[in-house]
Amino acid sequence: MFVYVRPAVSRRGFTLVELLVVIGIIGILVALMLPAVQAARESSRRVHCQNNLKQTGLAFHLHHDSLDQFPTGGWFHWSPPSYASGNPLVGREQAAGWGFQVLPYLEGDTVSKAGAVAAIATPQSVFFCPSRRPPQTVRYPDGYIPSLTGGDLTHALCDYAASNLEETGIVRRTEPVRIADVVDGTSLTLLVADKRLNRAFLGQPQADDNEGYTAGWDKDTVRLTTRAPTRDFSGEGDGDRQFGSSHPGNINALFADGSIRPINYTIDREVFRLLGDKADGRAIGSSDF
Repeated sequence: MFVYVRPAVSRRGFTLVELLVVIGIIGILVALMLPAVQAARESSRRVHCQNNLKQTGLAFHLHHDSLDQFPTGGWFHWSPPSYASGNPLVGREQAAGWGFQVLPYLEGDTVSKAGAVAAIATPQSVFFCPSRRPPQTVRYPDGYIPSLTGGDLTHALCDYAASNLEETGIVRRTEPVRIADVVDGTSLTLLVADKRLNRAFLGQPQADDNEGYTAGWDKDTVRLTTRAPTRDFSGEGDGDRQFGSSHPGNINALFADGSIRPINYTIDREVFRLLGDKADGRAIGSSDF
C-alpha cells in the first residue's frame, strides 16, 4: 500500500540579527519623524499664540473706541484693581494694568466686575502662550497695600507684556495714549509681545511672574524695548525685563495697527528700540526686522 508522506514545511522565524535590524530600522524611522511631528505641534501652538495676540489687539482698539484712549500700565505692583460703586475705574484712575483694563473687551466683563480678589485670581486663557504652558496661577501671602485678604492670595499669571518700561511706547504708567500720539505709524509701533521667562521656575512665584495679568506697572506685564528679545531659558535669575518666548527663532508681536508679525531674536537692538518708541521720528521698514 502506497502512503503519501507530505514533506515537512520548514517554519523558520526571525533570527536575533534580523530582529535587531528591524528594530534599528523602526528606530531610525521614528527619529526621522519626531522632528516633523514636533515642528507641526509648534506651528499649531504658534498660530494659537498669534490668535491670542490678535484678540488682545482687538481689545485694545475696542477700549480706544469706547474711551478714546488706550489702556495704561497702572500704578504699582502692590496696587489692586480700582473700583467705584462696584465698577472698574478707567484711565489714570485705574491702578491695575492693561491686562485688567481690557477684560471687558475680551468677554471678561463679569470677571472685571467681580471684585479685585476674584479678578486677580481668575486665569485668562488668552494671556497664555501654548508653547510655554497652559493657564497657570501662583499663591502666596497677600502683598497689596492695603491688604485685600490678610492671608494668602491667588494670582493668575500672564505670558505677554506691553511696550514699554521706558514709557516711550503706547502703554505708559498712568497717562493714557491715543492713536493720534502714535506719530511713527501704528504699523511700525510695537504694542504687546511674548515676554521672556525662566522656565525652570514656571508655576512658582518669580520676580517677573508672580503678580499676574492685573499687575499695575510691573515687569510681569510691561517690558523693555532697549534690550532685544531673547529666548526663554532655564537657570538662575528671571527674564531680565526682556521680551522673549519659548518659540524657536522669534517672538510673536502685536503692532498698534492690530497686525501680528514675528520679530527675530537676531533683530538689531537699535531697530527694536525704535519699534518700541511711538514718536521717535526715525524711518524703519518691516524688512529691518
